[in-house]
Order: sequence, then C-alpha cells, then structure tokens
Amino acid sequence: MAYSEDHIALAAEHALGTLDADERTQVETMMAVDSEFAALVQAWEFRLGPLNQMVGLVEPRPVVWENIKAAIGHATAPQPPLALPETPAATVTPPPPTQIADDVEFGSAFDPEPSQQPGIQQPAEVRRPSVRPRFGDDSNVVALTSRVKRWRGIASAATAIAAALLVTLGLQIYRPDALPNAIRPKPRIQTVEVKTPAPAFTPSAQYVALLQGQNGGPAFIMTIDGATKNFTVRKVGAASEPGKSFELWLISDKLPQPRSLGVIGADDFTARPVLSGYDPDVINGATYAVTVEQAGGSPNGQPTSAPIFTGKLIETVPPASGSAPR
Repeated sequence: MAYSEDHIALAAEHALGTLDADERTQVETMMAVDSEFAALVQAWEFRLGPLNQMVGLVEPRPVVWENIKAAIGHATAPQPPLALPETPAATVTPPPPTQIADDVEFGSAFDPEPSQQPGIQQPAEVRRPSVRPRFGDDSNVVALTSRVKRWRGIASAATAIAAALLVTLGLQIYRPDALPNAIRPKPRIQTVEVKTPAPAFTPSAQYVALLQGQNGGPAFIMTIDGATKNFTVRKVGAASEPGKSFELWLISDKLPQPRSLGVIGADDFTARPVLSGYDPDVINGATYAVTVEQAGGSPNGQPTSAPIFTGKLIETVPPASGSAPR
C-alpha cells in the first residue's frame, strides 16, 4: 500500500518519540488495524535504532526530577474560581436631547427604549465588545506548520543516521574493536576449493627371482613389486613332503643372520607383504633361499637345514622415466 508523506512522517516521528499524545494514539490505532503501516513504523525504528547504541547514558542531576515534580504539581493544582464583583444597578440620568441625538448618531453605549420616560431610573445595559470577525480559515496554516515540523524532524534524523553510519563505517575499517559486540563486523572465513588433477599412473619396477636347486630345474618363481614391496611365490616344480613345510629366507651380507619371510603355502601362489620393513638395497642384493622345515616352519626363527632352492632378483620391468634407480 502506498502511503502519503504525512503517514511516513508520522511513522518516523513515532520512532523518534516526538509525537504528542493524540498523534501517538492515532499512530498506534493505525498500527493495530494496518499491518503494513506497522511494518513501516518498525522499519523506521530499525533505521534509527543504531543512534541509541552510539550515545552513552547520562545520569540527570537530582534537581531535574525536583523541577519536573514541581511543574507537574503546578499544572495539576486546581485553580480557585474567579469571584466577579457584584455591580450594583446604576442610576442613569437621561442626558439632554442634544446628547441623546449625538449618542444615537455615533453609537453610544446607552440604548434607551422608546418606552422609557424621562425621569424614570432604568438599570444601565453595558454592551460587551463584539468578537472580531474572522476573515480567513487558518487550518491550512496549522497543517502546513505541522508538516514542516515533521519534515524537519525527519531531516534531522536522516542527518544523524548518516553521521552515525559514517562513524560506524570508519570504526569498522580502522578500529573494529571499539564497536559494541552487536554491530562489530564478524571475521569472514572464505573456503576455497582447489581441485588438483589426479596423479598420472606411474608403473613401478618389477623384480623376479627364479628359485631352483642344484639340478637346475626351477622349483619356485618369486615376484616383487618395486613400489609396494609385496612379493608373490609361485610353486612350479617343487614337491612337498608329508609333515614338512617349505620356508622362504632372505640372506644378505648387510644382515647378521638370515631372516624368515614365512612358510610357503600348499597352494600354487603365496603372497606376503613382509618385505616392507627392508631397504631397497637389501631387497635387491639379497639371496632368497628355501629350506625344508617341520610342519609350520622353523621353531627358533633360524634355518634348521641347508637351503635346497636359491635365487637372486632380476629386473623385468624398469621403473618410469625420471624416477630414481633402485
């Protein structure tokens, strides 16, 4: 709904608190029956609200309250009725005929009736001054004065708001800590999502060891992945003995004694990740051997018999270009 300038001025002055009792009652009645006008008043209150936060509290002097009470008591004290003095009836002596003629011609204060007879005393009739006629209606002047007053209030409020906003903006930029918590700017946290391309697949080096006996026949093929250090043992020509187990060992001159890599299972393939704890130099230069142990492997962690199958790693797939040699 479009409101006139008077309605907007009333809403602003209601937020400022400069209306008299009748105008405030009128605004509150309009707010009760018109929700849009109530929203307009609330919008002015929201605009003028920061002014209250920018001004500190001032405690008035005690004499101010005493003067207010004295003024209220003086304004509400009943006034005694004015006593009018009793005016006795005046005895009028008829003027001479020439004087009566003059009075009639110039509008004397005495208007003797034709029935009055000379020599008879009549009470004097005093004429009250007539009310001066009004030559124009001044309601427009009063309305214009009220409107000018309202717009002056709105202009003053707008100037104060602009000054307060300018001060607030300056404090927010240069000294945000000086502002109250309610209007202090909150730190902005900006999350930037950076998408990195997936790394290209780099093939790792592959190593193979052919474990064979003195007869020259291959018994096991051992494959090691250079990136994960996981190895796989494939059974080729070795025949297992009942109640016995094949156990794989790592033998290196950099280690004080052989290290067990576990029992080779009865299946064709056995995979183990136990090489992850060894350096690449140890893995690449070691000798891998297989012994025959009791079922479940060596009881003391050391070979109990001589190796029957041995072999060393050879590189079958080289690493990607640019990677460090192993």
